[in-house]
Amino acid sequence: MGSDIKLFGMSAERGRWVFVVLGLVMCVCLGAVYAYSIFLAPVRETMHVSASMANLPFMVFLAFFSVTMFFGGRVMEKLGPRNLSIIGGVIVGLGWLLSSFAPNIWVLTLTYGVIAGSGVGLVYGCPVAMGARWFPDKKGLAVGLILAGFGGSALITGKVASVLLPSVGLSSTFMYFGFAFGAILVLLCLPFRFPVAGWVPAGWKPPAGTLAATDFTPAEMTKTSTFWGLFFCFLIGSIAGLMAIGISKPVGNEIIQIAGETAATLVGIFAIFNALGRPLFGWLTDKITPRNAAMLNLVMILVVSILMMMAKEGNTILYTISFMGFWLCLGGWLAIAPTATATFFGMKNYARNYGVVFFAYGTGAIVGGIISGQAKDVFGTYTFAFYPTAVLAVVGLVMAFTLLKPPKKA
Repeated sequence: MGSDIKLFGMSAERGRWVFVVLGLVMCVCLGAVYAYSIFLAPVRETMHVSASMANLPFMVFLAFFSVTMFFGGRVMEKLGPRNLSIIGGVIVGLGWLLSSFAPNIWVLTLTYGVIAGSGVGLVYGCPVAMGARWFPDKKGLAVGLILAGFGGSALITGKVASVLLPSVGLSSTFMYFGFAFGAILVLLCLPFRFPVAGWVPAGWKPPAGTLAATDFTPAEMTKTSTFWGLFFCFLIGSIAGLMAIGISKPVGNEIIQIAGETAATLVGIFAIFNALGRPLFGWLTDKITPRNAAMLNLVMILVVSILMMMAKEGNTILYTISFMGFWLCLGGWLAIAPTATATFFGMKNYARNYGVVFFAYGTGAIVGGIISGQAKDVFGTYTFAFYPTAVLAVVGLVMAFTLLKPPKKA
């Protein structure tokens, strides 16, 4: 069925990999939010705010990212992935650019959090949906590779920011990123298109049990226990991962007493693990089922949370291993969740369904930011932020074991 379709002058089976590369590079731009811990100290110093307030743009960015992705899934069905990506890409660039003029934390929350976050939400679902539709035979791997760019973004954007911030300042750094992100996103999405309905790679037949028995609408999906198991496990993974990402550098500086430049370098290393977590757990979700991949991920979150409870000044290795784990696990959830959504609830309404599931990520950003900010402001140390993540990981293990099963329509 797919032998006569050409992509980029190649057979569809070969040309579809170009979409993976384009999506990966776009996700590097979209994932610059993961470098926010590099911006945290300059924001606090420039705008004279507490740790909780400085974290507000980050939390709001991820919340609006989640909300607009839900609406983006609905709009994508009408506009297509290319047109929606163009609109979202312009909004992303505009949000970062306007942030360069922000005089206080409230304006920065609007420009960076609301505007840039909304733009990312519109674009993010496009390469993800493209990967899922062009790779029915390798959904987890393709989506994971695309999203590796998002997870690994902090390695590139964080390093660039750590160079720009001391040399040109906070405002100019936002401005440069805005121009670059807007241009790259709009240019790379121009070839985007979905395959025709029912397209599969030539000669491929889905193995028994790898496709949903029936397609669920969002309303039907939310009536299943499988959805709520997936939603709350994704929520727990997001709380732990996003909290850790937002405080990676200050935890290294303040608890472990690592020098500022070294901590910024480690954030880049952590980003590699966030990137690796996506194809790794995407592949695992394909191979060992979504439930087993989710349980493995939650066990890792429990272990690294306990390790960080014990971390003290000078425990650089313990800190490094723990935060590698946190970043890896968050990357893992951003491959487990979309692959599980397609596997459990079908491809017909995939964009809208995953938009609903993705609310867990936005909610996790808010809860994780509150936990880390309150731990610092109330107890004076981020160490107390890791007690809730350990408890939640145990809750998630129980939910994954009992609820993550193929659903049946009522």
